[in-house]
Amino acid sequence: MRYLDVDGLGAVSRVGLGTWQFGSREWGYGDAYASGEATAIVRRARELGTTLFDTAEIYGNGRSERILGEALGGERDDVVVASKVFPVAPFPPVVRSRLAGSARRLELDRVPLYQVHWPNPVVPDSVTMPGMRQLLDAGRIGAVGVSNYSLARWQAADAALGRPVVSNQVHFSLAAPSALDDLVPFAEREGRMVMAYSPLAQGLLGGRYGVGNRPGGVRAANPLFGTENLRRAEPLLGVLREVAAAHAVAPAQIALAWLVSLPRVVVIPGASSVAQIEANAAAADIDLRPDEQTALTAAARAFRPVSAVRTLVERVRERLPL
Repeated sequence: MRYLDVDGLGAVSRVGLGTWQFGSREWGYGDAYASGEATAIVRRARELGTTLFDTAEIYGNGRSERILGEALGGERDDVVVASKVFPVAPFPPVVRSRLAGSARRLELDRVPLYQVHWPNPVVPDSVTMPGMRQLLDAGRIGAVGVSNYSLARWQAADAALGRPVVSNQVHFSLAAPSALDDLVPFAEREGRMVMAYSPLAQGLLGGRYGVGNRPGGVRAANPLFGTENLRRAEPLLGVLREVAAAHAVAPAQIALAWLVSLPRVVVIPGASSVAQIEANAAAADIDLRPDEQTALTAAARAFRPVSAVRTLVERVRERLPL
C-alpha cells in the first residue's frame, strides 16, 4: 500500500474504502451483507494497510456509519474515518449537531475528516464554514473537507474557513476525467487531496460490460450504460484492457492505478466482497510506464459520453415496436 501525507490526517492510504453500499438497499446487498460480509471487508482492508474509510450520514440513513464503526472495532481510533454532513440548513448549530450524530454512530469522540457533502446552491460557505471551524477548534474533528465542489467553490470554502480545506471528494475516473484540468493541479500546488469517488464508473471500467452485456440493478439507470455511450467507451476500454494484459492484472486495477499515479489523488472504491477489496488494494502497487499513463489519459480525454437526456430518448426508442 502507498500513502499520502495530509495535514491534520497523517498517512492516508492511496486506496481507501467507500462504504455507500453498507446498509443501502438500492445496491441490493441487504441485511446479511451488512452484518457479515461488510465486517469481513473492513477487517481485510485493515490487514492490507488501508487507513481511509469514507462514509456519510445520508448513506443508509446512518446505517453505513454504524456498520463501519462496529466493523472497525478497537481500530476505529487508528484510521482516517471520513464522514459528511448533508448541507440542508447548514448553519453552525446544525453542523455541530449533525457531527455529534455521526460521531455517536461511528463510536468516535473525534472524526478525523468531516466533509460538506454537496455545495449548497443557496447558502454560501461563509455561513457553513464557521460551524466547521468551531468543530476544529474544539478538537471534535481533525480536518475539514468538501465534496462535489468546483475549484472556485473550494477556494471560497478555504477563505470562509480561514485555514486549508484539505480535501475535495469528486466524481473522478478514466470515464470522468475533468478533475485533471483544475482540481488535481490545485491539490498538487497547495498540498491538498483529491478523493476520487466512483473511480470505476460503477463498473464500466471493469471491462466486462458492453452493448451486448449491460448491467442490471441500480447501474441500469446510469447513462454510461446506454447503447451509444457503451459504443463510445470501446476505445477507452480497449486501451484499458491492453494495459491490463501487459501487467497481467484486471482492467479495474489499471483504472485505479491510473488515478493513484496522479499527484495528491486517492481513490475510495466500494467493495462487495473480500476478493474485491484485495484486488483494489493491490492496484496501489502497480507501476504504470509513462507511455501507458499517456495512452490512458489520452483515451480518457477522448471519451465523450452523450447526455442523460439523449440516453433516455435512446432507451425509449429501443423499446418501441419496429
